Amino acid sequence: MAPLRGAEEAGEERDAAAAAPRLFTWAEVGLRTGRGPPPQERWLVIDRKVYDISHFYRRHPGGARLLGSHAGKDATRRGFAPSSPQRGNRAVTVDPAKVFGILCIPVSLLQDAFVAFHVNKLLVSKYLKSLQIGELAPDEHSVEPTKNKMLVEDFRELRATVEKMGLLKPNQLFFFLHLAHILLLDAAAWLILFYFGTSLIPFIVSLVALTISQVQASWLQHDLGHLSVFRMTKWNHLLHKFVMCHLIGASAKWWTLLHSQHHAKPNCFQKDPDIDMHPFLFTLGKKLSVELGIKKKKYMPYNHQHKYFFITLPPLLFPTFFQWHTFYIAYTKRYWVDLAWMLTLYIRFFFTYGSLFGIKSLLAYYFIFRMLESIWFVWVSQMNHIPMDIYYDKNLDWVSTQLQATCNVEQSLFNDWFTGHLNFQIEHHLFPMMPRHNYRKVAPLVKSLCAKHGIEYQCKPLLTAFADIVHSLKNSGELWLDAYLHK
Repeated sequence: MAPLRGAEEAGEERDAAAAAPRLFTWAEVGLRTGRGPPPQERWLVIDRKVYDISHFYRRHPGGARLLGSHAGKDATRRGFAPSSPQRGNRAVTVDPAKVFGILCIPVSLLQDAFVAFHVNKLLVSKYLKSLQIGELAPDEHSVEPTKNKMLVEDFRELRATVEKMGLLKPNQLFFFLHLAHILLLDAAAWLILFYFGTSLIPFIVSLVALTISQVQASWLQHDLGHLSVFRMTKWNHLLHKFVMCHLIGASAKWWTLLHSQHHAKPNCFQKDPDIDMHPFLFTLGKKLSVELGIKKKKYMPYNHQHKYFFITLPPLLFPTFFQWHTFYIAYTKRYWVDLAWMLTLYIRFFFTYGSLFGIKSLLAYYFIFRMLESIWFVWVSQMNHIPMDIYYDKNLDWVSTQLQATCNVEQSLFNDWFTGHLNFQIEHHLFPMMPRHNYRKVAPLVKSLCAKHGIEYQCKPLLTAFADIVHSLKNSGELWLDAYLHK
């Protein structure tokens, strides 16, 4: 019986060894970025646990570009969640939108990530297990060396305070009234032409009403995309389809795909799609502009970009690029439901307005309101980011990453309405799922956090913010020209 007992003890030891997690160092994780010769492994760390996302990252709900850009790093503060993970030959099928209800963008540490972006945190953790391959070694720090540990901990405390204050709970009456005024303006735009005719004055008034309706719908779809209108994820998704696809005519999933990447790495070149216009249309950021000049690259006359900005990006983004890109992505990624919803807008528009206009006037009306909508949207959306630091990813902590890329505009009733509360861009980036009517309440707490850690909290008047876009473009253009000619 002794040999049998020995065999049993050996088996127990093997089982114990198999149950013990593999231990890794930050250096080992840092080598698995998906770059270099095969095998191109991709690992990341969440709450000291190491996950292999080499096969999963392409199926990530927020897109391969988003998750792949964090390979080899600590993703604890980034709110990632897997879908359809595999372990060996066993596959687990799951609808990420239903299970996770997330926007798939980064946040602070584990508590912040799962509280901020995962509706069912326990279920998310369950599916994460299928990707886990080990843990950080006990002597490894929980936070990467590039992260500000004290700032991370203080932000975690701030997050807990925000929850206790109830600032993550939506006021649904606020959003109902916002939707009501959008629908009233949308209807008024057609009724004005129907009752008063299509002469110049009714034409202009109708355009103004429809433009306001469309821009305000853009702000509302932004709220819905961030899951900040309803507590139940499915209602956010459903109304998001209605507002984004039917009222605006763009794909909700297309917006989520791009906007997730923006929130993950704002103003980080090659990771934030919002600055993909560098270098083909504009040169952005001081360091990137000098780098472009030194390389003797010239796709545009960048020293004049502060002038041609007025006739390119603001008036043409919506009627040209966005109009094409949203259909292209929806078709290539087979967002069939979104496409069906989008077609309902164009059917409704051409049926209702087609009865009032000839074909040339109808197309002119459509292009003009898209152009006006684009002008409004671009100036508001760029005032918080273009004047800020734009460079490669520095792998900083969550708060530092957001603060170096965002600034605020002064609060007022008009500014709040005109910008969809994106004048509180700092608060929005730190708490992406917070209902916008609560930004002004959390702003003093964020200011205190920034003051404690010596981080600049920028807030400026609305017109100054607009002017800073032009000044920033002029400055970066001059830096490019100097490097292009003399370095």
